[in-house]
Amino acid sequence: MNSGEQFGPLVWVAIVCIVVAASIVLWFLLAAPPLSRQTKVLLLFGIAVFPIGAAMATNLVGFHATTERPFCGGCHLMLPYTDDSANPVSETLAARHARNPMFGGQNCYTCHADYGMFGLAVTKLGGMRHVYYYYLGGFGKLTIEESFGKIHINKPFPNHTCIQCHSATTPYFLRVPDHQGISEDLIAEKTSCASAGCHGPSHPFSKKEHAK
Repeated sequence: MNSGEQFGPLVWVAIVCIVVAASIVLWFLLAAPPLSRQTKVLLLFGIAVFPIGAAMATNLVGFHATTERPFCGGCHLMLPYTDDSANPVSETLAARHARNPMFGGQNCYTCHADYGMFGLAVTKLGGMRHVYYYYLGGFGKLTIEESFGKIHINKPFPNHTCIQCHSATTPYFLRVPDHQGISEDLIAEKTSCASAGCHGPSHPFSKKEHAK
């Protein structure tokens, strides 16, 4: 089930709430009925209950939409990243994770989201930094070629994001020769899973040397 199918009913809930609320308000303005108890109850639904319902439904749909890869590609500078991620034959880490049904179309959000009790809120607040850089920091005026080497992840990619799925302690993991002896360093964030000596960056094409 894709996001459109999953959240289609909520979209209709929002539309119905908006239409009903607008109808009640227009009826009151045009008909100018006396402020009886029934009229007050209708107005309560028209200016409070239904608008709140519409706001809740649209916020939920919008919140989910921001976890999808097309949203991440809405910024032109991110198109190389999302296009590569959606490429069925690409061998980058991002593309290989996108082909995993556990990530799918939400692989950008899943890998870049902050985990923890307030992870969702922290991730969304962090996204506002991207908005600032794009519209007020000059990045929106850059070409894709100019952006290579200038766009950097806000902080080192944490191993605990990888370890959410790839345990560093299982026999399957430790059977890999390169993993032996470094599992404790991975857990302690002393060695990065995405370092050049390990799996390398998820988006190697975007590194500074690519722009030369």
